[in-house]
Amino acid sequence: MRPLLPLRSTGLGMVFASACLFAQGPVPGFRIASPAFRLGGPIPSEHAGDGADLSPPLVWRTPPSGTRSFVLLCLDPDAPGGTWVHWVVYDISPGVREMRKGVKPAGEAPGRFRQGLNSWRRTGYGGPHPPPGKTHRYFFRLFALDRTLDLPPGASPTAVRKAMRGHVLGQTETMGTYRR
Repeated sequence: MRPLLPLRSTGLGMVFASACLFAQGPVPGFRIASPAFRLGGPIPSEHAGDGADLSPPLVWRTPPSGTRSFVLLCLDPDAPGGTWVHWVVYDISPGVREMRKGVKPAGEAPGRFRQGLNSWRRTGYGGPHPPPGKTHRYFFRLFALDRTLDLPPGASPTAVRKAMRGHVLGQTETMGTYRR
C-alpha cells in the first residue's frame, strides 16, 4: 500500500490549458482509450495504489500528420492540494500505439519511451490513491508533438511542460474515476 504523503500543487493545471493554445486545433480521429475502464467509469483497483498499482493499458489511434513523438500524462485535478501527477511518459516513439498494462517504473524503454517523475517524486506510474470519501477523476492525456523532447529519464513534470511548449500538434484524453 502506498503511504499517504502530503499533497502539494504541481502547477500543472495550467499545462494543459496552455498546451492547447499551441495545438493546431482538433485532430479528427485522434483518440485514446483504455480497455480496462470506459470513459468516465471506475478504474479497477488493480490499477490503484491500494491495489496492485499496475498502470492501465492504453491504446490510441490516428495521430496528426507530422507527429515525431507523444507525451502521456495522468493527472488528478481533484487532489486536495492541487493537481496531482500520477504518470509522466515522454519521447514515446511515433510508431507506438499502446502502453501495455503494468509498465515497469524503469526510466526508459529504449526506442519506445522515457518516464518522468510523478508527484511522489518517483519515476513511473503511481495509481489512484485519493483520501477516503470523494470520487476523484484521473485524466490520461496524450499529446502529439512535432519533435522529441530529448530529456533524460526521470525529468520533472515542469521540464516536460516547458519542452512541450510550442510543439503540440494535437491532444486527446480519456478519464476514469476512483474512490476509496
